[in-house]
Amino acid sequence: MSSYFTDLAQQYIDGEWRPGTGSWDIIDFNPYDDEKLASITIATVDEVDDAYRAAARAQKKWAETNPYARRAVFEKALRLIEEREGEIAEAIIAELGGTRVKAGFELHLAKEFLREAIQLSLRPEGKILPSPVDGKENRVYRVPVGVVGVISPFNFPFLLSIKSVAPALALGNAVVLKPHQNTPIVGGSLVAKIFEDAGLPGGLLNVVITDIAEIGDAFLEHPVPKVISFTGSDKVGRHVATVCASHFKRSVLELGGNSALVVLDDADLDYAVDAAVFSRYVHQGQVCMAANRVLVDRSVAEEFTEKFVAKVRTLKAGDPRDPETVIGPVINSSQADAISAAVEQALADGATALVHGTRTDNLVEPSVLTDLPANSPLLKQELFGPVALLGTFDGEEEAVRLVNDTPYGLSGAVHTADIERGVAFAKRIDTGMFHVNDGTVHDEPIVPFGGEKRSGIGRLNGDTMLDSFTTTKWISVQHGRSGFPF
Repeated sequence: MSSYFTDLAQQYIDGEWRPGTGSWDIIDFNPYDDEKLASITIATVDEVDDAYRAAARAQKKWAETNPYARRAVFEKALRLIEEREGEIAEAIIAELGGTRVKAGFELHLAKEFLREAIQLSLRPEGKILPSPVDGKENRVYRVPVGVVGVISPFNFPFLLSIKSVAPALALGNAVVLKPHQNTPIVGGSLVAKIFEDAGLPGGLLNVVITDIAEIGDAFLEHPVPKVISFTGSDKVGRHVATVCASHFKRSVLELGGNSALVVLDDADLDYAVDAAVFSRYVHQGQVCMAANRVLVDRSVAEEFTEKFVAKVRTLKAGDPRDPETVIGPVINSSQADAISAAVEQALADGATALVHGTRTDNLVEPSVLTDLPANSPLLKQELFGPVALLGTFDGEEEAVRLVNDTPYGLSGAVHTADIERGVAFAKRIDTGMFHVNDGTVHDEPIVPFGGEKRSGIGRLNGDTMLDSFTTTKWISVQHGRSGFPF
């Protein structure tokens, strides 16, 4: 595992591993024990340009490559991940502070998305459409956009890099990937290494490890990429969308959430507790789909709360390398500061702490807050940490109003003994995804993934990848002679 952090601490541009030429280094730390994992000299605007130019040069030949031949690269990449699964899991634990359960979850999904990319190579289809003009044949081709820029986050960096990189490549594009500064290896150069070893021709996937303090908006504004796929916060996503629009680029935005898990009066409470605890505390709550809010019908709230609090108290916080650990560290000290500050502010505003976790460096123990005032800003924002907000409601109408009372609209869940009641409830919620009798954290390779409102624009997964990473081209053929008015 440690060799990843020494061998891959470089830029990967045009099929070559090379150092950046910036004047400072990104230091990659283990968030649990602050061990220095790697030091990477950052890429400058020149390296970003080199990466995009290399991608543009390589893409044309790749697009003309038989899709069955392209498919073989993804088959080999999948085998390599399977062979190296143990090493990759150790890297996820070290660089992200992810637990062993989380590492396994991320690797399982990464493999599933690669399997879908194998199929996606053969998915584009053209059409021949009728014309009102005699003798006219309208051909509609589906073609790659060209070059895609991908910006991946720190929470599921291996999965969420592959989730955009693999489909974009499978559909005949080239890619430049910029991983998050806190996860440059797992989210960036490790992905490049796997595809390099799988036989992907040089130049088709490039990785630039850098910071906006160095490159500004160069990654977004560069004339080569036609699509930017960004996963991250809505604040940064708004900026990405604005810059892309001003340069006539398409943006695919998978942004934050403020999801609610709703427990109706007829729910299986033990099962709902299990779903709610997982949905809030998986990967320390650093998941866009996490259940920030747990809303319970007042008639069952006392029993649910007692069971929920009891289960939360059993969650072991500590070293993510320990198989018994459920709560590892958050990604960095600024995240830990923000979580602690949010809890203290909520308490100052009148909330009650049913569980008040302590903080040691980046390790933030679980908290459960209730009795938040209706105007608490915490109820409207994304809380990226192990803090659950418990609330009550009287009947479905109030539940729908509370769930929708947020600027976000990513995921959510409802628990009820009546499935169709749950489906009817789900239809009234302004989200891109909603789950009946399950948790809020789900992602499947062929199901459209994305949000409404501030939770994003566009969808990923399955056939929606065609909309994201290809475009259509109309070529008409006139059989015989056309008539012209002059």
